[in-house]
Amino acid sequence: MGAVEYGIQNRKVDDIGLIQGAARLTPERIQKTIQKVLAGETGAKLKAYSEICVRCGLCAEACHFYMSHDGDPSYSPVGKVKQTMWVMLDKKGKVSPEFIYQAAQVAYTECNLCKRCVQYCPFGIDTAYIMLVVRRICHLLGVIPQYIQDTAHSHASTMNQMWVKDDEWIDALQWQEDEARDEIPNLRIPLEKEGAEIMYSVIGPEPKFRTQLIMQAAVLMNEAGMDWTMPATTGWDNSDMAMYTGDNEIMARLKRDHFECAQRLKVKRIVMGECGHAFRSIYDMGNRALAWRMHPVPVVHALEFYWELLRDGKLKVAKPFEKTVTLHDPCNVIRGRGLHEKAREVVRAFCPNFIEMIPNREHNYCCSAGGGVINCGPPFKNVRVQGNRVKAEQLKATGAEVCISPCHNCHGGLEDIIHGYKLGMELKFLIDIIYECMEKPNAAE
Repeated sequence: MGAVEYGIQNRKVDDIGLIQGAARLTPERIQKTIQKVLAGETGAKLKAYSEICVRCGLCAEACHFYMSHDGDPSYSPVGKVKQTMWVMLDKKGKVSPEFIYQAAQVAYTECNLCKRCVQYCPFGIDTAYIMLVVRRICHLLGVIPQYIQDTAHSHASTMNQMWVKDDEWIDALQWQEDEARDEIPNLRIPLEKEGAEIMYSVIGPEPKFRTQLIMQAAVLMNEAGMDWTMPATTGWDNSDMAMYTGDNEIMARLKRDHFECAQRLKVKRIVMGECGHAFRSIYDMGNRALAWRMHPVPVVHALEFYWELLRDGKLKVAKPFEKTVTLHDPCNVIRGRGLHEKAREVVRAFCPNFIEMIPNREHNYCCSAGGGVINCGPPFKNVRVQGNRVKAEQLKATGAEVCISPCHNCHGGLEDIIHGYKLGMELKFLIDIIYECMEKPNAAE
């Protein structure tokens, strides 16, 4: 019996990881794996969600996929659960390889795990949690989009997302230190400084593709007079695509390495760069995978850190950023951490011509790239872009010249939307604007 018989919509995308993974499956292995996860890794939470959902559909218009596909019910949160987890529960795991293929496609590429739908469910059902359970099952069955699985392999092999070798990491830091010293002659990026107040932590794409963000952060730290350091060993990368493949074991290894790196350096806290999924991994999921009730080292996201510096007078505005700007609220630090007002205080301090998106704050639409969806790679790019027409309409309605996106995955997803719908907007990280407009008392004449 195939996926169509179970009610999954037939919009199959060819992906080598899904094709080869499904080809290796047997009905017996599928049933055994599903039953093992349901019995050993879920419990009362999933049972309660499955029993109290009344199929009211109030979650539907919270989902950008549903809205962007003109109300197709199969894209609604409840529709995605109905096509995947409810079938597994109803059939007690007796489903076909074809079903697993298409259930994986739904879970990995048609849900961003953004949790917007949770706010509109009268019972608070967490569809993102249910989709993560589906991904966990697919991971254990080896049915995962190839691109994101390759990224998880990079984490497993090198403890970073981008196959960055140890010497390449240090070279990138030295390069950015040299770049910064053209402007701030006395600047250093302190490596392995034991007992510093702050360990500054970034994600793998920064040394690989966006090294200017490291330079800008170094200038901010230097000019604000921070006592800080960066590690020279593994643990520097706080990103975590294993969290989104369902590989909880690798996720736990990554977080242990990250926190133990900070503990080895005896820092007071970790300040993370502008990334949402990494913050979710460290602040919410990775630590719990290790059975830690609290973090062994306090963690602060960049948005909160900027706000602290502004509050304490350590970050000052030298000139306003005059272009009209709007702010994208990243799911994992806004709905996930509540930093919406602090983000706005920083933006308004630098940007007098600020225009809100509608809706905004915790009600903002997802970028359609988070939750690992952008990391599923080129086969699913059109799925992402077409699945977020409402975001393009939301951006266009602001009339802003610049969109500030303080998150890497959001940045990548919004870039595709801006180009795909020909919006003609600039896209910036918040640190781009801070670096351009902040006071730099130690700058060369």
